[in-house]
Amino acid sequence: MHQSRIMGIMVYDRIKEAGKTQEVLSKYAATIRTRLGFHELSRDVCSRVGTILLVLQGDPQVWDKLQAELNEIGGVEVQIMKFKNS
Repeated sequence: MHQSRIMGIMVYDRIKEAGKTQEVLSKYAATIRTRLGFHELSRDVCSRVGTILLVLQGDPQVWDKLQAELNEIGGVEVQIMKFKNS
């Protein structure tokens, strides 16, 4: 059975938490197939809140470790979508 997982990450204060978040994502780079990050931007302001979507590959146990490390960062929320194809 093939499994896929999409991880949504909300970073509530990019200025404060971006460095820690990036360290964890770099550590697990081999398990991240696709990464999409965005935040609101206008002429006057750049939002402190950022959203990252990850499509994960490889070992589901590694996915769980990635999620656990992200959950340890204050100001970061993680949500998961799981897909199974038998």
